[in-house]
Amino acid sequence: MWRRFRHSGSGVAGVVLLAPIVLAALLAPWLSPGDPQAMVGPALLPPFQDAAYPLGTDRLGRDVLAALLHGASASLIVAGAAAIGALFLGTVVGTIAGFVGGRTDEALMRLTETFQAVPGFILALALVSVIGPSLGSVVLAITLSSWTGPARVVRSEILSLRSRDFVDAYRVLGMRPMEIAFREVLPNALPPVVTLAAVVVAAAILVEAALSFLGLGDPNRITWGRMIAEGRSVLRTAPCLSLVPGVAIILTVLAVNLIGEGINEALAGKRAAA
Repeated sequence: MWRRFRHSGSGVAGVVLLAPIVLAALLAPWLSPGDPQAMVGPALLPPFQDAAYPLGTDRLGRDVLAALLHGASASLIVAGAAAIGALFLGTVVGTIAGFVGGRTDEALMRLTETFQAVPGFILALALVSVIGPSLGSVVLAITLSSWTGPARVVRSEILSLRSRDFVDAYRVLGMRPMEIAFREVLPNALPPVVTLAAVVVAAAILVEAALSFLGLGDPNRITWGRMIAEGRSVLRTAPCLSLVPGVAIILTVLAVNLIGEGINEALAGKRAAA
């Protein structure tokens, strides 16, 4: 699969785009030490006017490059944690529903449909408004608004696998149903989930940015969505304050989607070879 992924133009392009963003997020404390929200220079300094502040300063005199680097860290942490939570929850629910079947399947699918009845962003917005803006509440809100897709995909795969001969063989050997489901059946149902993971991560980045833009992100952290929101008041005189983080979001989401497309092509090639 890795060999096929390396020959995927979209996958390689996605890695090339995402790698420097992830690297910048990891190295943010060293590339830009100190508080990114500290006022360090004159307000609204244009980009490329001062070597000390390559991207200029915002309306409060804060370094835009420092905010961009630390914002990458915050945005990727939230999106990554929320995506992992959504994939884990969806995988568990989908596996139990698909393997057990019957009333358990009906109950879990009705629960899934209940969450799907409300648009994901509206649900996340409502949850953060009730719980309060913080890093943990944003992660929880995005997780609870994104798990239904993985749950349905996993359930569909489990339904097609649970009647295979190898499952009956494990039952004859005396393995418990949940042990068979999670240890033997689930690994065979994961390839489509791996492809879906890229979609979940990209959606999480956008939802986090939207929540931060509306002032519902962690007030103690700089995020790309918050940078766009703070720059809108001076959009005509200093468009770069909103444009720079906006481009960062676009490039990150594009990179994640290209990686997902590359993984999909690699898995398709593997299935064709099989």
